[in-house]
Amino acid sequence: MYAAEAPRGEATAQERRDPRQPDARMLGRVIQCDGAMAVIASYADAAEGAPTNLWNIGKLISVSTGQTRLVGMVCSIEMPSGVWLEDEPNPIKVHLELIGEVRDEEGTRRPVFDRGITVYPNIGAIAHQIRARDLEAVYQLAGRQSVVIGSLSQNSNIAARISVDSMLNRHFAIVGTTGVGKSTAVSLLLHKAIEERPDLRILILDPHNEFAAAFKDQAARIDQQTLDLPFWLFRLEELVEVLFRGRDNVMEEVDILRDLIPIAKVSYRNPGGQLRLRRAADMGSITADTPLPYRMSDVLRQIDERMGSLDGKHERPALKSLKSRIESIVHDASYRFMFGTHMVEDTIHQSIGRIFRVPHEGRPIMCFQLAGMPSEVVNSVCSVLARLAFDLAQSSQGKLKLLVVCEEAHRYMPSDPRLGFAPTRHALARIAKEGRKYGCYLGVVTQRPGELDPTILSQCSSVFAMRLANDRDQEIIRTAIADSSASTLAFLSSMGQREAIAFGEAVATPMRLKFEELSADKIPGAHVDSSLGSVVSPEEVDLQAIIDRMRRIERQPAAEPEEDQSFFGEGSPLLRRSVAEATGATPDSGTGIAHAPAHGGGSGFGMPSAAEPRRLRRFGDAPFRSGE
Repeated sequence: MYAAEAPRGEATAQERRDPRQPDARMLGRVIQCDGAMAVIASYADAAEGAPTNLWNIGKLISVSTGQTRLVGMVCSIEMPSGVWLEDEPNPIKVHLELIGEVRDEEGTRRPVFDRGITVYPNIGAIAHQIRARDLEAVYQLAGRQSVVIGSLSQNSNIAARISVDSMLNRHFAIVGTTGVGKSTAVSLLLHKAIEERPDLRILILDPHNEFAAAFKDQAARIDQQTLDLPFWLFRLEELVEVLFRGRDNVMEEVDILRDLIPIAKVSYRNPGGQLRLRRAADMGSITADTPLPYRMSDVLRQIDERMGSLDGKHERPALKSLKSRIESIVHDASYRFMFGTHMVEDTIHQSIGRIFRVPHEGRPIMCFQLAGMPSEVVNSVCSVLARLAFDLAQSSQGKLKLLVVCEEAHRYMPSDPRLGFAPTRHALARIAKEGRKYGCYLGVVTQRPGELDPTILSQCSSVFAMRLANDRDQEIIRTAIADSSASTLAFLSSMGQREAIAFGEAVATPMRLKFEELSADKIPGAHVDSSLGSVVSPEEVDLQAIIDRMRRIERQPAAEPEEDQSFFGEGSPLLRRSVAEATGATPDSGTGIAHAPAHGGGSGFGMPSAAEPRRLRRFGDAPFRSGE
């Protein structure tokens, strides 16, 4: 029954390329086969040349059928007897999952791999180690342009290749638990994508401000201090998210904004004509979502007019609340990038060109650094950027290729519809569903795929799954990827550092690989992970500067003294005079209290008499009262 008792050798002529080829390639024989699985009988012992060390979980094995060579992956190994014998062979059963077959091309004899099985093995068919040429053919991309991103885990001498165009065109995802090298994998794939597609523009939503250092000469960066995103580019629902700071909306106030913003936009384009525009029909095609400049002061003026009108009595509380919200946001330093003094001007060309690198000027990557921004600002800004990316690519008629990379994507697209910001989810879902038609692509990076919207993940046709320990996360990957098998994904909880399983359009067949090692200057956050930094003495910590940054205020420089020193300055001789000199009082040598000179028995203006001691008053004391 077992291969140890069978004659050695291979009967298939096409397998024997050289008569001197050793018989050690034979591992066992088929004893059971169905449509998807096969069972191989073999043996294991400690003798030299025994196939014990050749049966490893996850390795690919070849089975001869006479016409083709089946390729199967070892998914389990068992010993039926359950007893290990030291001095004789131990029968084992090896379970294979059949994934395809290799055939020799006519004329060239070049091995070609096909998914699916056309000829199944007979009972007794020989199973042997897969040749290197066949292993390369399994992962060959059939003439598609490819780049090397690492090596196969089974054979480090064989390069792991992916198709960049296929990865981008149908979107991609990188999933894995914390610390397995997701950010390094993102950096590697983006470097390869830029080399392959120099015309590609990349926008990275970077929540930890770590990617800009990995693309030194290829990336520009924008943070809250350098961002210019005018408020009039926001749609109504995005602006409402900012005004209400992530809390539940008040529909009365939202309806008021929906009416007033179009009037303010028309007023900006046609000064003096806003009073005649009271009906929606007068606005033409201008709505609250139309990206046209307007002044927030015009909105506030209209609110004041409504509060002062007789018809606005019933909505006066909502108007007061809305006015307070707008004024609070406009004067908040956190929102200076939206409501700056120059944000009213029509600067959409400069803003979009800078964010999406048009022209890219040798820096095709824009790292949008989100660390330190309030959550409601992040939600609205990400929604605006994702929407602009799609509209820009759609209007370019295919001339502009944009890739939006969402680090920690479960923050923007959570599986629970009650969480997150709906416009952000809708904008990113629009890219996932329709973006490839117009040249707008999506890259999803997350450590919790179980908390990610399943619709978004299912639209990613290429997935790089790194180590995942959570059962729910593994189940999400199984359901989201059409060609994934249970045996392939069984390794997700035990893969090593920089190791991943690649599925989908970017690869020919599911491939277990190890990403190539990057230099330290290309690894995001390498400066943080390498060491704790230099030792800082307590005296070097400026607590005031830290608190100012927390409050988002700028420390004002010390005021220079006035040129005229006599104007309430220290140089004023009036301030240098003592009270006694100023009033003509003589100080008491015993008490030090100055006594005012006599003025005819007391003052008629409520001043104390000369004989009455007078206490010196300072700013902040209780006010002087007559008769005190």
